[in-house]
Amino acid sequence: MELKKEVVDMKKEVENIKDESQSFAMQFVETLKKQNQRLFVCWIITFLAFVGLLGYTIWLLNDVETITTEITQDTETGYNNYIGNDGEIING
Repeated sequence: MELKKEVVDMKKEVENIKDESQSFAMQFVETLKKQNQRLFVCWIITFLAFVGLLGYTIWLLNDVETITTEITQDTETGYNNYIGNDGEIING
């Protein structure tokens, strides 16, 4: 009888080991799923930041104004006439 009982106990132990290994594998798969989800979210955030930076750079490149300044000098009178947008009022 003891031999039969030992065989039954061994079968139960083998089944427990199989269940543990399956649960370990399933835990590993679940951990991988969570990690992949986190990495995907990080990638999305990084991609959106890159697109925002690219858009801001393009906006800055198109936002540059050209300021023209013209300085003329009358050679007969020696009078300098400044034409530009510096906020000064020039009286002739």
